[in-house]
Amino acid sequence: MAEAVAVDVEGGPAVVFAPRSRVVEGVRAYGLIAAMWLRSTMAYRASFVMTAVGNFAATAFDFVAIMLMFSHVDVLGGYTLPEIALLYGAAGTAFGLADLVMGSMDRLGRRVRDGTLDTLLVRPVPVLAQVAADRFALRRLGRITQGLLVLGYALVTLDIGWTVLKVVMVPLMLLSGAAIFGAVFVAGAAFQFFAQDASEVQNSFTYGGNTLLQYPPTVFAKDLVRGVTFVVPLAFVNWLPALYVLGREYPLDLPDWVAFLPPVVAVGCWVVAGLAWRAGLRAYRSTGS
Repeated sequence: MAEAVAVDVEGGPAVVFAPRSRVVEGVRAYGLIAAMWLRSTMAYRASFVMTAVGNFAATAFDFVAIMLMFSHVDVLGGYTLPEIALLYGAAGTAFGLADLVMGSMDRLGRRVRDGTLDTLLVRPVPVLAQVAADRFALRRLGRITQGLLVLGYALVTLDIGWTVLKVVMVPLMLLSGAAIFGAVFVAGAAFQFFAQDASEVQNSFTYGGNTLLQYPPTVFAKDLVRGVTFVVPLAFVNWLPALYVLGREYPLDLPDWVAFLPPVVAVGCWVVAGLAWRAGLRAYRSTGS
């Protein structure tokens, strides 16, 4: 094993890394950097509470808007409010988990433009772990909490014929959905190596994808549904597994077994995202500043 190396992390104390396998090394580096930012956050607990509550309230307005729609209609796209709450809660929780862990990836374009990415390249730990953990924001728990509350409301209100597979499907949907969103965060960041100022493009697939999945597929054109099923497979975040739990027909006349593919799709997304990240990192050229 190589000798341990101490590294100064921006805005915090030195963190010691002992190189091991790349995956173990990356996870350990992420944990240490995130812990450093967590200690920094907890130094101002009142500020943390206020920002977390603000994050919760800001995301809650999305569901309030849906509830206002249902004050005028009984169904939306053939779905009742509790059914849409299931879609909303699943998508919001999965996205919240990914945003908590990988949400800082959209800052990469700024680092590429101002040359501060160079400081990450000279450290003996994976760049991906450093970028993902940069400015780790625990306030994002507000989004996760709000999504879980809406999901809990849906599960309590809906009359679902529960089976073992349906019970297992709920946590599987949340974890696989978070992994898929996480891969989209990484792929979007990789694109910024080339575009440099493309955070809004990345956000259209992450934050925009989350908003899209809050509504049933029946309200969208079939071409859009095909795109988020076969091109950017966001439909596997919640649409397909949630429709299995609800006992509803899948969009595009897909077979029943596709509801069990989210873990496979998540792995495939991470393979593609990993290749894109490696290609972007190899293509990076310093600003020289």
